[in-house]
Formats: sequence, structure tokens, C-alpha cells
Amino acid sequence: MAEQKESSVLFSLKELMGLEEDRIRQEEDDKKKRADAELQARSEAEKRARDEEERRLRMEEDRRREEETRKKEEVARIEAIQRGEIERARIEAEQRARMEEMTRQQEHERQLKSLQHDEHKKKLQRTLMISIAAAAILVFGGAGLYFGKIKPEQDQREAAAQAALLAQQEEARKLQAQIAEQNKKVENLMGALSQAKTDAEKAAIQAQIAAEQNKAAAIIHRPSAGGGGGAASPKPPTAKPCNCQPGDPLCSCLN
Repeated sequence: MAEQKESSVLFSLKELMGLEEDRIRQEEDDKKKRADAELQARSEAEKRARDEEERRLRMEEDRRREEETRKKEEVARIEAIQRGEIERARIEAEQRARMEEMTRQQEHERQLKSLQHDEHKKKLQRTLMISIAAAAILVFGGAGLYFGKIKPEQDQREAAAQAALLAQQEEARKLQAQIAEQNKKVENLMGALSQAKTDAEKAAIQAQIAAEQNKAAAIIHRPSAGGGGGAASPKPPTAKPCNCQPGDPLCSCLN
């Protein structure tokens, strides 16, 4: 009976020890799981932090690149506008020089025609005076020659010179209108360039600006259709040959 009781006690103790061992193993497992969970949480937190930092760095790099691109585009736009202003100033200077040259040429031709007209009048006066002194019949003959041939020829030359002068003035007016139209096109394209968004649009507009500027330059350098002043009038018999360039302010032929 005592042995049975002792065996029962030993069994109970073994059972209690087994339960205690199970409890200790369970605690160790729970502790290990908590440690693994904490380690996993720290690892995930660190990964999220790294990912966030990388994302922030990428965003900062993208922002920096966009800012650099914007600055480059702004510098290119300003340089294009400056080049356009310089080219426009050059074209305007060439226009003014051309118009001044045309004005000097017209004035030079007008003075030449005035001298030729005065010399021709003097020649006619001398002819009439000799005719009057010779005889009355010669006077009538000289008058008939003057009104029948010399005067019509003189009127024809003067009319041709006037027509040539009017043609030159009309050409100058048309030239000014064409140049003004080209300048307006360039100004409109400059405005469009400042509003362009992409490099392709800017390149296309800059190509159009260059084409319009080339057209304006071609108009400026185009030979004058009426530059010769029409049919050349004969020089006075006593006038010396003039080798000056048309519009030369230092020309001494008229002095």
C-alpha cells in the first residue's frame, strides 16, 4: 500500500515536471517568436526608412535636373531673343543705309539733270543770238528747228527723267513696305518663341526666324530695278567725264 502511494506521488511529480518543462519550452518559444517578430519589425522599419530615403534622394535629383533643364531653356530663350534683337538692329541699319544711299543717288541725278538742263538752255540761247544777228530768216529757221525738233527732244528727255525718278520712288516705297512686313513677321515669331514649351517648337520657330531674316536681307541687297535712272541724258559738251560712284558725298563733278 505504501509502495503504491509512493508510485502515485512519483507519477504526479513526473507529470508536474513534464508540465513545467512544457511551460518553460512554451515560454522560450514565445520569447523567441517575440524576438523574431521584433527583429522582423526592425528590419522592415529599416527597409522602409532606406526606401523612403532613396525615394527622397530620387525626387531631389529629379527636381535638381528639372531646375537645371529649366535654367538652360531660359538661357537659350534669352540668347535667342538677344540674337534676334541684334539681327533686327543690323537689318534696320542696313535698311537705313540703303535708303540714305538711294536718297543721295536721286539727289545726285537731280543735280546732274539740272546742270544739263541749264547748259542746254545756255546753248540754245547762244544759238538764238547768233541766228538773230545773222538774219531774220535764220531766226525763223532756228525757231522752227527749236520748236520742231530740239524742244520736243528736250521735253522727251525731261519726261523720261521724271518717269525714272517716279519709278525709283515707287520702288523705294515698295521696298519699305516689304521690309516692314518682314520685320513684323520676325517680331511675331519672337513672341511665339517666348511662348514655346518644347525644344522642337523652339527649334522650328528659330528656323522660321532665320528664314524670315534671310528674306529681309535678300530684299535689302536686291539690285534696284530702276537704279540706272532711265534713259541716260547726253552730257553737256563742255562737261568733264565723271567717274564718281552714285551718291558719293565727296564727288567734285558738281563743284
